[in-house]
Amino acid sequence: MLLDKLEEIENKYNELTKILSDPEIFSDYTKSQKYSKEQADLEEIVRKIREYRKILTGISEAEEILHAGGDDGLKELAELELEELKEKKPAVESELKLMLVPKDPRDTKNIILEIRAGTGGDEAGLFAADLFRMYSKYAENKRWKVEIMDMSSTGVGGIKEVIASIQGKGAYSRLKYESGTHRVQRVPTTETSGRIHTSAATVAVLPEAEEVDLKINEKDLRVDTYCSSGPGGQGVNTTYSAVRIVHEPTGLIVQCQDSRSQIKNREKAMKVLRSRLYELELESQEKERAQERKSQVGSGDRSERIRTYNFPQNRVTDHRINLTLHKLQSILEGELNELIDSLVIYYQAEKLKEV
Repeated sequence: MLLDKLEEIENKYNELTKILSDPEIFSDYTKSQKYSKEQADLEEIVRKIREYRKILTGISEAEEILHAGGDDGLKELAELELEELKEKKPAVESELKLMLVPKDPRDTKNIILEIRAGTGGDEAGLFAADLFRMYSKYAENKRWKVEIMDMSSTGVGGIKEVIASIQGKGAYSRLKYESGTHRVQRVPTTETSGRIHTSAATVAVLPEAEEVDLKINEKDLRVDTYCSSGPGGQGVNTTYSAVRIVHEPTGLIVQCQDSRSQIKNREKAMKVLRSRLYELELESQEKERAQERKSQVGSGDRSERIRTYNFPQNRVTDHRINLTLHKLQSILEGELNELIDSLVIYYQAEKLKEV
């Protein structure tokens, strides 16, 4: 079955090569671009297919020499080659299978990150602030740009809610599995008896939608302006720069007061609204597909507890993949690669089962 699929891909590539050699297609810029892109998308997997075929041919030829008998020196060389090729085959096969997994078209997108304090009062707000700092540090290490769209503080150094844009190559592909409820277990600074408290915060990672992804009818929007609150000086607090947008068909509400400019705040609010509507549409499609299969791979169900950060034990546990790392402080400093790599491998394996 795998070989049939690989043959189909290689035939498609060869067909595109033939089409692109036609002078009529070459003179048509639009068609030429379309077919060139299709061929370029297949180049990497076709190279791997040809490497795999070479291995299969080599194994077959070496086995023929061994079965035929004859020269001992030649047989010895054939045995060595057969051993080497059989050792190499599973790795190339695995790479090919991964390449056959359909790519998530959202992986190249920037993201809208939303973090909200959950149960736990002031401690939940402090934990939400810790999570935002963790993701900001990770983004900084990746040289991504972080821009706060809206933030509501608790007054004790915590965050009730923060919405931020993270822009950079592969942002969604790396952070898409962070959506869910994050739980912390630690002794709050206000706790005199040394009792461990459990608090929570929710994280949502939305692919940033562009206008081409989703059209929004202006008639469906109600836009309100009001005076900003919080830090920013007298100018912020006395002008109607803050913007609240209500999408009436869905009831979604977004607001932004980060900038002194009403126009900039509206642009930011629209960016968040567009991404939330895009996510709603994708979730709806995902639910339809989920009815036809047993498990939702990477559904990002935000109601489930996905991870626990335990301070007394210096432990971080991701409950989806049963992974425990005793390096809590370095993770909170943005060193998330080991966690994220493990999640990516797990979900790729799940998708491979479907393929």
